[in-house]
Amino acid sequence: MNTATQGVLAMIGCCTIWGLSSMFYKLLGAVPPLEILAHRTIWSLVFFALLLGFQSRLKEVRRSFVDWRSGCLTVLAALMILANWYLFIWSVGAERATEASLGYYIYPLVSVLLGWFIYSDRLAKLQWIAIAFAACAVSALTYGLGAAPWVSLMLAGTFAFYGLMKKQLDVGPVVSVTSEVMLVAPFAAIFLLLTWHNGQAAFGQDFTTTALLILAGPMTAVPLILFSYAARRATMSTIGLVGYLNPTLQFLCAVVVFSEPFTGWHVMAFTMIWTALALYSAVLWSQERASRKASVVAAASGTTVM
Repeated sequence: MNTATQGVLAMIGCCTIWGLSSMFYKLLGAVPPLEILAHRTIWSLVFFALLLGFQSRLKEVRRSFVDWRSGCLTVLAALMILANWYLFIWSVGAERATEASLGYYIYPLVSVLLGWFIYSDRLAKLQWIAIAFAACAVSALTYGLGAAPWVSLMLAGTFAFYGLMKKQLDVGPVVSVTSEVMLVAPFAAIFLLLTWHNGQAAFGQDFTTTALLILAGPMTAVPLILFSYAARRATMSTIGLVGYLNPTLQFLCAVVVFSEPFTGWHVMAFTMIWTALALYSAVLWSQERASRKASVVAAASGTTVM
């Protein structure tokens, strides 16, 4: 099995876990979202710390706080990912997983728009058309349902800003997430202690709930490790295309497994989003092909000169 295939399989594994995670959090429906989030933070930190300790890489966490700028970016990233985690957990419990899947569908387009606005990235005509389709989808759903899909927009926004923070940090994904949960872990621990003191803690009430809350750590850590592995071995366009498996599985869980409402307005909005993503993917594929061709030409020119 070649390196690229290993990367694709790792990405498929990552997106499958992310895409089916709504079913995992549905099992914790009786537990308040904040308590689930606190346990997710604590057990993620335990898992990451053990992993980095085993790899003798714990000292790398300091790179997230090497200067004032890096520290601020890490704090902002922590706030964004915690907000994203909470919204997703809450949306599953509130029977709004369909909206959550829509948020992760439009996230790549929000990221592209942020790149244009902040870094003055040049966008191809098809990318602008894709963004227009996404805007029309959100507008149609707002009109049809009588309210904006705030869950979708906030999930897409928090994850896009999270990616923006990460892009400016010279730290690997596993190390950076360890730094982020480490910052929040003390607050999570205090919250859990208060919950336990008030007799409202779900942890320890029964074996199944306790085991699921502990498993929230590996459920967070394992896909990130797989993503990191895939990013080093697969092309960016491949990662982008396979990445749509995540919201697709979320969507199927919401509509097929959870039987959430899926109206004509939803059909219209999702059709426009899928069209937008097809256009966006076409641009990614085209750009990567052009980049590979330029690399081949450059390599051939270098060989000729020698």
